[in-house]
Amino acid sequence: MLLQIQSRPTRRRFLFASGLTFAPGLFAQSGGALRRVAPAGPASKYVPRVKGAFVRRKGDYGMLWPGAIWDGEAALRRYRKEIEAAAARLKLEVDLRPEPIYSAEEAGAWVSEAAAARPDGLLVVLLDRQAHAWPTAAKAAGSGIPTVIYSPIGTSFTTNTVNLARRDGTFISSSDDFSQAAYGLKMLKAGAMLREMRFIVLQGNERKDVELRPFGTRLRYIPAREFLAEYDRTPVSAEVKRLAQARIKGATRVTGATEQDVINGVKSYVVARRFLEREEGDGITMDCLGALGKTQVSLPCISWSTMLDHGIPAACEADLGAAVTHALVQFLFDRPGFQQDPVAETVKNCLIGAHCTCPTRLSGFDKPAEPYFLSHHHGRRDAVPVPRWRVGQRVTVADVILPSETRSGARMIVSAGRVEENVAVPPAGGCVVSVAVKLDGDPELLDYPGFHQIFFYGDHKRDLAAYCRLFGLEAVLV
Repeated sequence: MLLQIQSRPTRRRFLFASGLTFAPGLFAQSGGALRRVAPAGPASKYVPRVKGAFVRRKGDYGMLWPGAIWDGEAALRRYRKEIEAAAARLKLEVDLRPEPIYSAEEAGAWVSEAAAARPDGLLVVLLDRQAHAWPTAAKAAGSGIPTVIYSPIGTSFTTNTVNLARRDGTFISSSDDFSQAAYGLKMLKAGAMLREMRFIVLQGNERKDVELRPFGTRLRYIPAREFLAEYDRTPVSAEVKRLAQARIKGATRVTGATEQDVINGVKSYVVARRFLEREEGDGITMDCLGALGKTQVSLPCISWSTMLDHGIPAACEADLGAAVTHALVQFLFDRPGFQQDPVAETVKNCLIGAHCTCPTRLSGFDKPAEPYFLSHHHGRRDAVPVPRWRVGQRVTVADVILPSETRSGARMIVSAGRVEENVAVPPAGGCVVSVAVKLDGDPELLDYPGFHQIFFYGDHKRDLAAYCRLFGLEAVLV
């Protein structure tokens, strides 16, 4: 049972005020006591579809690569199993042509048939380097459908790959290791899911449905006052109390924030979850400062942190570029990201990411959370989980910049580096989650591009550059 907030000091109030650490035995993952929130929008019901085919000539390989030394039939069986396993793991449908494509005529017919079916992507597996093999790959790449080309060692020279290597809409994996080709399938799925998903946008005064170009993502705008009204009529239920207690017990310490702050934050989570389910959303964002900053309603910092830990893209401040980036990070790498305000640290030459909403399951949705403590927001209100990022951990920085009046296409800013330190706030000012990252190459940071970039665990600079090429985004590698 939760302690009641009283006017006279209690032991719990003393712990809150002093910042003392709770007993280690009380440490609990905050998600354990929750009814897990799940996507409820169009993407949650969509199964991406990929058309696939093997390509080779009939007969023996002979002297021409891959040569008689290579067992093409065994390779076909192996890679068919790899594709089936990846499709099952990724929960997508791969329609594989029963027989390999044996001629240029068959290749033309297959590409035309595939284009008519309007799949989410094409997979071309080359079991040959000769004759129609690479021309077939080029036809698929020229279809206008995102195309993944898998070339086991022995089926290509760089002279074969050079003309397609930097072509938009194409991803080539040249390796005997199928895992990179499986990532290609995952990219095809991510593009489809991004197109199909719906973000609930709590902003403004008008209810409307629009499409976010160029991704096709659906946006359902709902007046922010509806969130306020829902919050006001939502009681502090037994579930809210239980979830608040789990948050408190899961923290290593509590500094500044009160028990009531935690209750208010968890209540925001329950209200946001209701909107996500009722309005059929796969992700959520809110003009939090504009809608709630001058009210007594809790900012959704705990709410968004919990959503992110459960695999729901949840973006601060109704930032649609950040919303898309959150979604891509989750679809591609199965982990949440941290949306932040960038600050240059010029002595250590680090990029500090500072914000008051951060997930705790930084290593992955199915991995243990990082230790966190509870603090006030930098505005000295509400309760905020402050996870401790692992020093030395490799991280990626990503930021989708949407088209504007001066730029027609979308682009993605990408960097990689390592966590240098968790900046203590206070004594530093700004948002209470402040993570300093030392970027590779020591770039100048005072003019680092973008805003609200996403920090996330792992070194995925090349992976994101590949996604940009496959889906026609401009990659800005810093």
